[in-house]
Amino acid sequence: MTTSLKGKSVIVTGASKGIGKGIARVFARDGGAKVLVVSRHLKEAEATAREIGHGASGFAADVTKPDDMAAMAKAAAERHGGLDVLCANAGIFPQAMLEEMTVAQWDETLGTNLKGTFLSVQACIPYLKKSGQGRIVLTSSITGPITGNPGWSHYGATKSGQLGFMRTACMELAKYGITINAVMPGNVITEGLRDLGEAYMKAMAAAVPLKRLGEVEDIGHAALFFASKEAGYITGQTLVVDGGQVVPESLEAAGA
Repeated sequence: MTTSLKGKSVIVTGASKGIGKGIARVFARDGGAKVLVVSRHLKEAEATAREIGHGASGFAADVTKPDDMAAMAKAAAERHGGLDVLCANAGIFPQAMLEEMTVAQWDETLGTNLKGTFLSVQACIPYLKKSGQGRIVLTSSITGPITGNPGWSHYGATKSGQLGFMRTACMELAKYGITINAVMPGNVITEGLRDLGEAYMKAMAAAVPLKRLGEVEDIGHAALFFASKEAGYITGQTLVVDGGQVVPESLEAAGA
């Protein structure tokens, strides 16, 4: 257990499923933290909180709405006696090829992934300033900053944008002792990925030197480290968690 997070107040957005759920579980179970599980749908957030246990609770909020983000930060502070960590994880990735992509699809993806990061961080700053161990952890991706994938130009733009936001935010927040870092997942097993079938998952794993896809908790452990007291001198940085996926020059190299 990372003892420096025991009893700390943590928000995880987009936490009712996928990577967010894994992050919330790791913080509650291994970190001993008090976690606010945030989703757009209250029933899903509360169901996830019950499943996670360890005192987690659910809250409904939309990261694209400033008033929702303000209410979220206030709720965490009221329920937990303050706020120490924000895991800005909420994101969407609707596939759309560039030639067919609509303005609405572009705006929705940037609104959730990039604007949502800004709004969630901004709403939490007043509370994190009082923490003494204020931490912000963004869920970015290897897609955009390092790699590309057909159909995800809008998604890749947001994930690159998060890192540009982070590097300036770290300078502005440093005077408050708040750190901000980003985890960059590779191919991770989520509910949506499982729906694509075993054959698809095996093909994806073939490109990874470790020959397996990541688990959501792999990302959770990286986020837990960034949020810990031990990582207090790290800010404005990224950590790729991908089983070595971005290293090989070719599929042949990955299979060596």
